[in-house]
Amino acid sequence: MSHFEYIGNLHIHSLYSDGGGDISQIARSAAKANLDFLCLNDHDYLTDSLHLDEEGFYEDVLVLTGLEIGGRYHHYLAYDLKNMIKSHGLGPQEVIDRVNEQDGFGFLAHPFEKGMPFSEKSVAYTWNDLSVKGYTGICIWNYTSRWKERVKSAPHGLFLLTFKSLSLKPPSQKTLAFWDDACRHRRVVAVGGSDAHGSTFRYALINFRPLSYDHLLRTVSVHIFLDTKMSKEFEEAKEQVYGAIREGRLFIAHEKICPARGFRFSFHSDSGSHLVMGEEVPFETGDFTVSLPHDGEIRLLKDGNLEKKWRSREVVYRALDRGVYRIEVYRHVFPFGWRPWIYSNPIYLR
Repeated sequence: MSHFEYIGNLHIHSLYSDGGGDISQIARSAAKANLDFLCLNDHDYLTDSLHLDEEGFYEDVLVLTGLEIGGRYHHYLAYDLKNMIKSHGLGPQEVIDRVNEQDGFGFLAHPFEKGMPFSEKSVAYTWNDLSVKGYTGICIWNYTSRWKERVKSAPHGLFLLTFKSLSLKPPSQKTLAFWDDACRHRRVVAVGGSDAHGSTFRYALINFRPLSYDHLLRTVSVHIFLDTKMSKEFEEAKEQVYGAIREGRLFIAHEKICPARGFRFSFHSDSGSHLVMGEEVPFETGDFTVSLPHDGEIRLLKDGNLEKKWRSREVVYRALDRGVYRIEVYRHVFPFGWRPWIYSNPIYLR
């Protein structure tokens, strides 16, 4: 049973590509946000190195560096790399294969994003070749992508800046449907990320930073579970964090809606086995248990379809059939109604 919960933020850009801060500055923002770890993914075509020499503990924040590999399309969030990978001349399957050859792992980034209509002419960095294999998972919830998609004009922008957390849309139905379908065939890990750049927005004579690191590192994060406390020794801690992410022992939460530490989703079989998020066993009857740290609406999905929902903080549900089970949680925020809050990785009963 995994007892130790740690919070991290994925998909962050620094001055090494198109971000607005250096690694130490970003780490300070992470510390202020009470994060335990963060993972940077600078663009391969804008940086010359993995900058592994800058990994380590910055005060109590574990900082890890990966890459966002890809140019016009097919951006791949890669982790645990040993050597630099350049996407120029490589197809999406070749990128995945190159990462796997290094015993790294990765996620399809913002595969169905739409882009910002207002100032970026809806340019989107989509994932078009959906026949690829060998990827670890999918980034189902990208804060910056989902935020920008709603900015259609200056008034839209002002409204969304005023309510930039409460107005955030959930993962797109297209993304969730693609993920659910993939999970029917094998374990596919879902992560979420801030896609933090902390960069300056320039429009006419106006220059300002609409989405700062201080804000973004408090938004869409991942909560991982470890069997033991995170080590104070860097290499061991790195292995622990990457191991949990690889296996999907995590959930995704929008921390600005409400702190999500304490959410639990597990399965207890009648024979006595215990499963947590990301784990898989042959089907047998048993009980799912869901626990929330604050009030919300719990939605249980089986094979991508809504199975049951409750407005409660504690739920026990009897599993009588095989399937891929996952949880979504919405929280009511006046006057915006039910807002997306938590997305679990599945428990697989095959």
